Amino acid sequence: MKNLFYMGGPLFMGILTAIFIIMIAWAIFHFLPVLVKNGHNLEKIRARLKHIKTIGTFALVTGILGQLIGLYQAFAAIEQAGDISPSLMMGGLKVSMITTFYGILIFLISLLLWLI
Repeated sequence: MKNLFYMGGPLFMGILTAIFIIMIAWAIFHFLPVLVKNGHNLEKIRARLKHIKTIGTFALVTGILGQLIGLYQAFAAIEQAGDISPSLMMGGLKVSMITTFYGILIFLISLLLWLI
């Protein structure tokens, strides 16, 4: 797992991890009063919980942005190198998709938290 983090690029993977931590903290902070039910306005709390989906969408878009920037850098390197093997190019595509997969995973977790 640590290897995938570094392969995906520490910048975007770090940003996505920070978004994930913020999303989990937001869910815990706003979901605990629902469990306790000690006179809090439940509709207001449920409205705040809807922001979890927005945070997840932001993670998804950040993951796609990381992939696009990675692909742009890879294509620039291919342009400078000239002729490369197809296996090298597919390896680059595989690495560029790591941030997108991580963003999708965070988005799916946010949808699960939102549905609860």
